[in-house]
Amino acid sequence: MLSESELVQLCINKKRHGQHALYQKYADAMYNICCRMIATTAEAEEVLQDAFLTIFDKIDTFSFQSTLGAWIKRIVINKCIDHLRLKKHTWTELNEAATSIPDKQVEIPNVNVKIINDAVTSLPNGYRTVFTLYAIEGYDHEEIAQVLNISEQTSKSQYHRAKEKIKELIIKSGNINNLYT
Repeated sequence: MLSESELVQLCINKKRHGQHALYQKYADAMYNICCRMIATTAEAEEVLQDAFLTIFDKIDTFSFQSTLGAWIKRIVINKCIDHLRLKKHTWTELNEAATSIPDKQVEIPNVNVKIINDAVTSLPNGYRTVFTLYAIEGYDHEEIAQVLNISEQTSKSQYHRAKEKIKELIIKSGNINNLYT
Protein backbone atom coordinates (compact mmCIF):
# COMPACT_ATOMS: atom_id res chain seq x y z
CA MET A 1 0.00 0.00 0.00
CA LEU A 2 1.33 3.41 -1.00
CA SER A 3 1.73 6.26 1.48
CA GLU A 4 0.10 9.65 0.84
CA SER A 5 3.43 11.17 -0.15
CA GLU A 6 4.14 8.31 -2.55
CA LEU A 7 0.68 8.66 -4.10
CA VAL A 8 1.13 12.40 -4.49
CA GLN A 9 4.56 12.00 -6.08
CA LEU A 10 3.31 9.38 -8.54
CA CYS A 11 0.43 11.68 -9.52
CA ILE A 12 2.76 14.68 -9.89
CA ASN A 13 4.84 12.51 -12.24
CA LYS A 14 1.63 11.65 -14.18
CA LYS A 15 2.01 7.93 -13.47
CA ARG A 16 -1.25 6.21 -14.41
CA HIS A 17 -0.99 3.56 -11.70
CA GLY A 18 -0.60 6.29 -9.07
CA GLN A 19 -3.59 8.21 -10.41
CA HIS A 20 -5.60 5.01 -10.49
CA ALA A 21 -4.62 4.15 -6.89
CA LEU A 22 -5.57 7.64 -5.71
CA TYR A 23 -8.90 7.46 -7.53
CA GLN A 24 -9.65 4.00 -6.12
CA LYS A 25 -8.83 5.15 -2.61
CA TYR A 26 -11.05 8.25 -2.60
CA ALA A 27 -13.68 7.93 -5.36
CA ASP A 28 -16.43 6.21 -3.35
CA ALA A 29 -16.33 8.65 -0.44
CA MET A 30 -16.18 11.64 -2.78
CA TYR A 31 -19.03 10.25 -4.89
CA ASN A 32 -21.17 10.07 -1.75
CA ILE A 33 -20.47 13.77 -1.11
CA CYS A 34 -21.46 14.59 -4.68
CA CYS A 35 -24.69 12.60 -4.37
CA ARG A 36 -25.61 14.43 -1.17
CA MET A 37 -25.12 17.81 -2.83
CA ILE A 38 -26.21 17.23 -6.42
CA ALA A 39 -29.76 16.25 -7.38
CA THR A 40 -29.12 13.54 -9.95
CA THR A 41 -26.64 10.69 -10.03
CA ALA A 42 -25.62 11.56 -13.59
CA GLU A 43 -24.72 15.11 -12.54
CA ALA A 44 -22.98 13.81 -9.40
CA GLU A 45 -20.84 11.48 -11.54
CA GLU A 46 -20.00 14.34 -13.89
CA VAL A 47 -18.98 16.59 -11.00
CA LEU A 48 -16.88 13.79 -9.49
CA GLN A 49 -15.00 13.26 -12.76
CA ASP A 50 -14.44 17.00 -13.12
CA ALA A 51 -13.15 17.12 -9.54
CA PHE A 52 -10.65 14.33 -10.15
CA LEU A 53 -9.41 16.03 -13.31
CA THR A 54 -8.76 19.12 -11.19
CA ILE A 55 -7.16 17.02 -8.47
CA PHE A 56 -4.75 15.42 -10.93
CA ASP A 57 -4.05 18.79 -12.55
CA LYS A 58 -3.42 20.57 -9.21
CA ILE A 59 -1.80 17.75 -7.21
CA ASP A 60 1.54 19.54 -7.37
CA THR A 61 0.01 22.31 -5.20
CA PHE A 62 -0.82 19.91 -2.37
CA SER A 63 1.42 21.01 0.49
CA PHE A 64 0.69 18.39 3.18
CA GLN A 65 -0.79 21.13 5.44
CA SER A 66 -3.80 18.80 5.81
CA THR A 67 -4.44 15.21 4.89
CA LEU A 68 -4.69 14.31 1.24
CA GLY A 69 -8.29 13.21 1.83
CA ALA A 70 -9.24 16.59 3.33
CA TRP A 71 -7.64 18.41 0.40
CA ILE A 72 -9.50 16.21 -2.10
CA LYS A 73 -12.77 16.64 -0.19
CA ARG A 74 -12.43 20.43 -0.35
CA ILE A 75 -11.97 20.29 -4.13
CA VAL A 76 -14.98 18.01 -4.52
CA ILE A 77 -17.21 20.23 -2.39
CA ASN A 78 -16.08 23.30 -4.32
CA LYS A 79 -16.84 21.56 -7.62
CA CYS A 80 -20.32 20.67 -6.33
CA ILE A 81 -20.90 24.28 -5.32
CA ASP A 82 -19.64 25.53 -8.69
CA HIS A 83 -22.02 23.13 -10.42
CA LEU A 84 -24.95 24.37 -8.35
CA ARG A 85 -24.01 27.99 -9.07
CA LEU A 86 -24.11 27.26 -12.78
CA LYS A 87 -27.65 26.00 -12.36
CA LYS A 88 -28.40 29.39 -10.77
CA HIS A 89 -30.72 28.24 -8.05
CA THR A 90 -32.00 30.96 -5.77
CA TRP A 91 -31.41 31.49 -2.09
CA THR A 92 -34.19 32.84 0.06
CA GLU A 93 -33.98 34.47 3.46
CA LEU A 94 -36.26 34.09 6.44
CA ASN A 95 -36.63 36.86 8.92
CA GLU A 96 -34.37 36.92 11.98
CA ALA A 97 -37.03 35.51 14.32
CA ALA A 98 -37.45 32.35 12.25
CA THR A 99 -33.78 31.45 12.42
CA SER A 100 -32.90 32.60 15.90
CA ILE A 101 -34.16 29.35 17.38
CA PRO A 102 -31.08 27.38 18.45
CA ASP A 103 -30.52 23.93 16.99
CA LYS A 104 -31.16 21.18 19.50
CA GLN A 105 -28.59 18.44 19.68
CA VAL A 106 -30.61 15.31 20.33
CA GLU A 107 -29.31 11.78 20.44
CA ILE A 108 -31.50 9.54 18.26
CA PRO A 109 -30.54 5.89 18.45
CA ASN A 110 -30.98 3.49 15.55
CA VAL A 111 -32.37 5.86 12.95
CA ASN A 112 -33.22 4.47 9.53
CA VAL A 113 -30.63 6.42 7.52
CA LYS A 114 -32.17 5.54 4.15
CA ILE A 115 -35.40 7.35 5.00
CA ILE A 116 -33.50 10.47 6.01
CA ASN A 117 -31.17 10.24 3.01
CA ASP A 118 -34.16 9.95 0.66
CA ALA A 119 -35.67 13.08 2.23
CA VAL A 120 -32.38 15.01 1.96
CA THR A 121 -32.01 13.93 -1.67
CA SER A 122 -35.52 15.26 -2.38
CA LEU A 123 -34.72 18.74 -1.07
CA PRO A 124 -34.47 21.68 -3.47
CA ASN A 125 -30.85 22.49 -4.40
CA GLY A 126 -30.40 25.44 -2.06
CA TYR A 127 -31.78 23.62 0.96
CA ARG A 128 -29.82 20.44 0.19
CA THR A 129 -26.54 22.29 -0.33
CA VAL A 130 -26.69 24.23 2.92
CA PHE A 131 -28.03 21.25 4.88
CA THR A 132 -25.26 19.00 3.57
CA LEU A 133 -22.50 21.51 4.22
CA TYR A 134 -23.74 22.30 7.74
CA ALA A 135 -25.16 19.04 9.10
CA ILE A 136 -23.03 16.50 7.27
CA GLU A 137 -19.76 18.17 6.25
CA GLY A 138 -19.43 20.26 9.42
CA TYR A 139 -19.15 23.74 7.94
CA ASP A 140 -20.48 26.61 10.07
CA HIS A 141 -22.86 29.23 8.67
CA GLU A 142 -20.11 31.80 8.27
CA GLU A 143 -18.05 29.39 6.14
CA ILE A 144 -21.12 28.40 4.11
CA ALA A 145 -21.93 32.06 3.49
CA GLN A 146 -18.41 32.68 2.20
CA VAL A 147 -18.29 29.59 0.01
CA LEU A 148 -21.73 30.13 -1.52
CA ASN A 149 -21.44 33.93 -1.68
CA ILE A 150 -24.61 34.41 0.36
CA SER A 151 -25.28 36.06 3.69
CA GLU A 152 -24.87 34.15 6.92
CA GLN A 153 -28.58 34.80 7.56
CA THR A 154 -29.45 33.17 4.25
CA SER A 155 -27.40 30.12 5.18
CA LYS A 156 -29.23 29.86 8.50
CA SER A 157 -32.64 30.28 6.86
CA GLN A 158 -31.87 27.66 4.20
CA TYR A 159 -30.76 25.24 6.92
CA HIS A 160 -33.88 25.93 8.98
CA ARG A 161 -36.13 25.42 5.95
CA ALA A 162 -34.26 22.25 5.00
CA LYS A 163 -34.87 20.73 8.44
CA GLU A 164 -38.57 21.59 8.24
CA LYS A 165 -38.82 20.21 4.71
CA ILE A 166 -37.09 16.96 5.76
CA LYS A 167 -39.65 16.50 8.54
CA GLU A 168 -42.47 17.24 6.10
CA LEU A 169 -41.11 14.80 3.50
CA ILE A 170 -40.71 12.00 6.04
CA ILE A 171 -44.23 12.50 7.37
CA LYS A 172 -45.69 12.83 3.86
CA SER A 173 -43.96 9.64 2.72
CA GLY A 174 -45.63 7.66 5.48
CA ASN A 175 -42.25 6.48 6.72
CA ILE A 176 -42.47 8.18 10.09
CA ASN A 177 -43.29 4.85 11.74
CA ASN A 178 -40.29 3.25 10.04
CA LEU A 179 -37.87 6.03 11.01
CA TYR A 180 -36.52 4.19 14.03
CA THR A 181 -35.24 0.66 13.62
